Amino acid sequence: MIVNMGPQHPSMHGVLRLIVTLDGEDVIDCEPILGYLHRGMEKIGENRTIIQYLPYVTRWDYLATMFTEAITVNGPEQLGNIQVPKRASYIRVILLELSRIASHLLWLGPFMADIVDHYESYDEFDWEVPWQKEGDSLARYLVRIGEMTESIKIIQQALERIPGGPYENLETRHFDRERDPEWDDDR
Repeated sequence: MIVNMGPQHPSMHGVLRLIVTLDGEDVIDCEPILGYLHRGMEKIGENRTIIQYLPYVTRWDYLATMFTEAITVNGPEQLGNIQVPKRASYIRVILLELSRIASHLLWLGPFMADIVDHYESYDEFDWEVPWQKEGDSLARYLVRIGEMTESIKIIQQALERIPGGPYENLETRHFDRERDPEWDDDR
């Protein structure tokens, strides 16, 4: 018997499909099919400014929308050598961590992006990477609970230390310029 499994988890909506071959209750084969979330985002992005593109990227992972927005703006900011005001970076950290908690609370967000590299102001906060050596379901559960505890710790530190000053860098307005017509391959 061939059974179409999934998506089962809310964050898997449109992301993964499993075609499972069964012999009674035994799984004989499983074919994962990835890429259902692809909606031509790259092509859409060619004709949008970064600000216009943000509503599209929030749909990539609707349980952790701040992360998709962060990666969309962080790249151009770094490439354009754009200084993000410290206050804005702290606000981003708070929103990213609230997004992390919300995602984890929907059964601990199995596709959650973990903090691996120093981005935003994370290197200025005291936090630990939760881990368990066992690797079983309980260990994964404990890691997610630990991540939410660390998120709360980071948010508390950010709220205590958030600097005054601007949260917007007006230099980024050049991202709103029209795209170069030479890039238009639809002509």
